[in-house]
Amino acid sequence: MPLYDYSCAQCGDFAAMRPLAQWRDPASCPDCGAASARIVAGAPALGALSSAVNRARAANERNAHEPRATRAGHGMNCGCCGGGRSAGKTRKTADGGKTFVASRPWMISH
Repeated sequence: MPLYDYSCAQCGDFAAMRPLAQWRDPASCPDCGAASARIVAGAPALGALSSAVNRARAANERNAHEPRATRAGHGMNCGCCGGGRSAGKTRKTADGGKTFVASRPWMISH
């Protein structure tokens, strides 16, 4: 249920949760019980979202207009400027043969 702002003539402003179907109806004041009209007191509190949600929303907005292309420049997980990939388990000998460090030597490499 959304939170709406209301103004009581005697007690002042207050907020009340109401069903969406009753957004036009007046609400009773929690202090005096008088019927109070709905007011628009302020903007929604979007700044009150967590920093993780704000970062995700900013990344989505940025990527909607500037998607990362893998064909321009370096692709994803490139070996030259990324975190670097490990050499793997395959080692080459001086005569061009392959050996496998701590692996299954009977497997044929592709």
